[in-house]
Amino acid sequence: MNMSSYVTGLVAVSLATIALSTAGLMTRLIAMDSATLLFWRGVMSGAFLLLCLIVLRGRAAYGDFSRLGLSGLAICVASAVSASFFIAALHETTVAHVAIIFATCPFAAAGLGFLLLGERPGRGALVASGGAIAGVLLMIGKGGEGSIFGDLLAFAMTVTVALWTVLVRRYPDKPVLACSVLSTVLSAAFAAPFAVPLAVSGDDLLVVLLFAIFGFSLGVVLLIVGSRLLPPVEAALIGAMDAPLAPLWVWLFAGEVPAGATMVGGTIVLAAVGLHVAAAARQGLRAENA
Repeated sequence: MNMSSYVTGLVAVSLATIALSTAGLMTRLIAMDSATLLFWRGVMSGAFLLLCLIVLRGRAAYGDFSRLGLSGLAICVASAVSASFFIAALHETTVAHVAIIFATCPFAAAGLGFLLLGERPGRGALVASGGAIAGVLLMIGKGGEGSIFGDLLAFAMTVTVALWTVLVRRYPDKPVLACSVLSTVLSAAFAAPFAVPLAVSGDDLLVVLLFAIFGFSLGVVLLIVGSRLLPPVEAALIGAMDAPLAPLWVWLFAGEVPAGATMVGGTIVLAAVGLHVAAAARQGLRAENA
């Protein structure tokens, strides 16, 4: 990997993390129920991502969809279900709780990787998982904010994202952008029976459009591009910055201040994630130099 590609990957993943971390702020700026928000975000994001796919792939885009198969469809369904849980969780609990619970995703993915792929997590991953779980329990048990139901939705979202991660690793040949297009369309389809898409204001619709394009869709495209140019460990480390960024935006622009226990628990979770990623980076360097 040359330095130019590395810098491009670094910038792309960093911008993607910043963009994707604004989802919580979107839910605080509009008066829209979760089903309607999910419907409109899915329609708008799906249309924009499809346009990106056609521009990047041309006629080959049709072949990308035909290559999905049942395994690709499973990846899309997992992504769509996780998006449904994510939007619902943001309406039921605080952005800080959702972001911090989601930060445990690498450990959930390690557990599912062991169950589904037989990949045994190392001792360091197990210790870091214990620390992250302790931080989450502290946050939920003494935070005095949010709701247990919303936190459970955030856990469900984290597990389905972890499942998506394992499926993508199990079937690496599936076209990621085509999967993203189909998953956004599926998320809109899941929400459609419960949504009231015509009962929203023009201002709210404009906010959703801006976030759907600049917050979600461009974030996904940049993440796809950047992840292919960076070592997985570095991409994961940058992605972990979503946890402090997401509550920061709603604190600055919506006045949602995290409770003290949430900040302490979140710090423990971030420390566990950071130490785990750093240990994986050191192990990777040793393997390269061996």
